[in-house]
Amino acid sequence: MQSNEYDNLNMLNKYLNTSMNELQRFVDKLNKDGLQKALQLILKAECNHHRIHVTGIGKPAHVAGYIASLFSSIGTPTYELSGIEAVHGSSGQVMPGDVVIAISNSGETKELQYTVQTLKNNGAQIIAVTGNPSSWLATESEICLFAGVNYEGDSLNKPPRTSILAEIILLQCLSVMLQQAKNLTIDTYVKWHPGGAIGKSINETKVRV
Repeated sequence: MQSNEYDNLNMLNKYLNTSMNELQRFVDKLNKDGLQKALQLILKAECNHHRIHVTGIGKPAHVAGYIASLFSSIGTPTYELSGIEAVHGSSGQVMPGDVVIAISNSGETKELQYTVQTLKNNGAQIIAVTGNPSSWLATESEICLFAGVNYEGDSLNKPPRTSILAEIILLQCLSVMLQQAKNLTIDTYVKWHPGGAIGKSINETKVRV
């Protein structure tokens, strides 16, 4: 094996080990009380006919898109809000009483600060998802959910890798709680997800039964 191949495999193993260890530490300290509060805030907003939105800048913006789609597929209609476009008119999709989940590892991203301040001025309630519980975003939110790690797993320790996984796991936990609170059945789920391999597998199972 050539030296560069060895180095690559060594770095890969280091990343995998670091990532798994960091995620295990994160899960062990998961803020379940905060998740419960976030759940109740979302359910109350929905009960009062308000909407749920998710936003972020950079890589967290991609997490926001996935989580909005996931929440919607389990019966919590959720809208992706561009963290950049929000201050150029898109904040009009957020009405007083709506809940906005704002994702930022540092909690100090300037573009997101402008967005969150605009949304708060418009009467939105903020759930922060951040790796920095002392950040600006954390202090400006109604509820702060910690999703942080010490090491991203690579030699630079800067590109968001493991921290992104922590954000996704945290919000997936919230999605499980929402699904449970609404007593979602497979028959209801397939109405919202009739296509693709998932819809096909459900329909085939129903036919066999």
